[in-house]
This record gives sequence, C-alpha cells and structure tokens, in this order.
Amino acid sequence: MIRRLTAIAAAIAFLSACSRPPAPETKAPEAAPAVKARSAQAGYEPAESPTLKAVKARGYVACGVHEGLPGFALRDARGAWRGFDVDVCRAVAAATLGDATKVRFTVIGAQDRFGALQKGQLDLLSRNTSQTFAREVGLGVTFPVVTYYDGQGFLAPRSMGLASAEELNGARVCVQEGTASAGNVEDYFRVRGLKYRAVVAATEEKARQLYEAESCDVFTADISALAASRSLLSNPNGHVILPDVISKEPLGPVVRQDDPVWADIVRWTVYATLLGEELGLSARTVEQARETATDPETRRLLGVEGDLGALLGLKADWAFQVIRQVGAYHEIFRRDLGQDSALRLDRGLNALWNAPAPGLMYAPPMR
Repeated sequence: MIRRLTAIAAAIAFLSACSRPPAPETKAPEAAPAVKARSAQAGYEPAESPTLKAVKARGYVACGVHEGLPGFALRDARGAWRGFDVDVCRAVAAATLGDATKVRFTVIGAQDRFGALQKGQLDLLSRNTSQTFAREVGLGVTFPVVTYYDGQGFLAPRSMGLASAEELNGARVCVQEGTASAGNVEDYFRVRGLKYRAVVAATEEKARQLYEAESCDVFTADISALAASRSLLSNPNGHVILPDVISKEPLGPVVRQDDPVWADIVRWTVYATLLGEELGLSARTVEQARETATDPETRRLLGVEGDLGALLGLKADWAFQVIRQVGAYHEIFRRDLGQDSALRLDRGLNALWNAPAPGLMYAPPMR
C-alpha cells in the first residue's frame, strides 16, 4: 500500500514538472485612437467635374434661356431676368459659387439651343425644353431632372365656342418650327383622321402675333407656354386653353453628357429645392432652421452634419445657400408660375408626392 502511494506521488510530481508554466501577466491593449468622422461613409469618394472647375475659374455660370417667355424667362422693366427657368440657373450658381447672382444669361432660340450647349458656349440650358428619347440619346445631352411636368394643348378664341380639340378638323394651327410641338400636333391630327393646316412661325413670339392677327384659328404649344402667351394678348380673357392635353412634356434643364458629375450637381440642386419644401423650409426660415433643426435629414440638407456636398466638390452649405437665396420649390413656383404671377397656374402634376392633392414631384433622400 505504501509502495503504491509512493508511486502515485511520484507520477503526480513528474506530470507537474512537465506541465506548461502559467502565462505571464500581460497588459490590456490600449484603446485605439478615436477616428475623426468622415464627410461621407467609407467607400464614397469625391468626384470631379470639369464644368464645375471651369465655372469656379471664371466666376459665373453660363446659362441659356428663352428670348422672352413670361413665367419662365423674361426681362423686367429694369432689365433684370425673372422666371422659373431663370431661377433654376440662379439656384445652380448658389450651389456652386455660393452666390445666386453669379449667372450670365444668353438668349438662345429653339433651333440653336442644343448646338450652343454642345459647343461648350453654355454650362446649362434652362429653356422650357422637353426631354425626349431622340434628344437625349441622339444629341449627346443629358436631362438631369424634370422641373416642370407639362403637356401640349391649344389656345383658342373664346368666341369659337370650342369644347374640345377634336372639333378642329380643317383648322389653321399656329406652331413654332423646330419644336416638339410641331411633331406632336401632326401626330394628333393624323391619328384621328382630321385635317389641319400648319401655320409655322420661326419663334414663339411670332406664332403668338400670327394668332392674335387671326392668321390662324388656334395656337398650339406647351400649356404653360400658352398661358404665358395668353397673358400678353390685348384681351387675355377672350381666349381659352382647351381641356385636351395631347402629349407629355417633361421640362427641365439640359447639360452635356460628357460631365456626369455636373449633371449630378444640377440634379441635386433641384432636389434641394424640393426637399426644402417637403421639410417645411423657406428662404425666410432656413437660417433659423440651420441653427435649431434636430431632424437628421434637415441637418444633412443644410450642411450642419455629414458634409455630403464634398462628394460633388461643393461646400457643406451648398443646399442652404440655394434655399436661402432662391427659395424652396413652392416659393419658386408660386412667384414665377403660380398665384403670385400673371400665369396663375395650379401646381397639378407639379405638386409634391405627399401633398393633399399628390403630384409627381419627388426627391430622393438626402443621405
């Protein structure tokens, strides 16, 4: 028995000698230094725009506009440009240069507008221009965003007592050459087996003059353009826009295809005005909102946090400057086209997606 206990003790001693010694104490690793928050999530890199670089170097945005269309682009009594398309140009200047006044406007005719853009004479075309397949695919241009959803219609003397455009068989129709309207009206009459005679004019102004001189029976163009033309007639109340809408005309700014980052800048400038309206901001309230807003999307939009503008080569407060200097979408619409203008157009399809009477205006989230 004693011999067996002695053997067991010897075995235990042997195993203890062969076992690994306890690991020495080690210090807990020091906490990694705090990483400074980046302006955007990892994986997103700032992009460069040759057009933006050129705009910053020369100090202004070169913008092509209509020669004179009330509500969209028209010089006032002091020679200053006013209108919806004009305000789009100013918003881009506010976003890129921090100053909405840094725009040089160039009057461009309907037939020359794309050529001037393609040749680099313009940074931006903002001239009540419809996006179509052939234009975007075949001309080397991009329509970054729709600013106004329109459709083509007919302006007629109230005295004709017309209830519909389908009563226009055999009519003389004034239309501007070189526009989508000329093709649309031809399609409209051909599909319905109706006859008409086109009275073609070189400019919108000339078409309006021919109509007022009764050289044609009706005038066809985008409904917003017809409302503008009617406001210039000697007796606006003597003319009606027929209820028929014969086409889809998504209007918006145009840029060259060779600078997709510039297209993003123009697109998100317009989106900033829409988000401003959606978030309840205005030119009057945006400064206070920048100081007091707690909503994350409002803070990102106004550059208080996140600095998303850096991804486009813009300053953190780019959208704040757009809304402060030019306004949110509802302000721009109201003063140029809506109740505070001579046109007094309803929002219609151009209402926000979440309005009581919903429209098509919808901006992606600012994140």
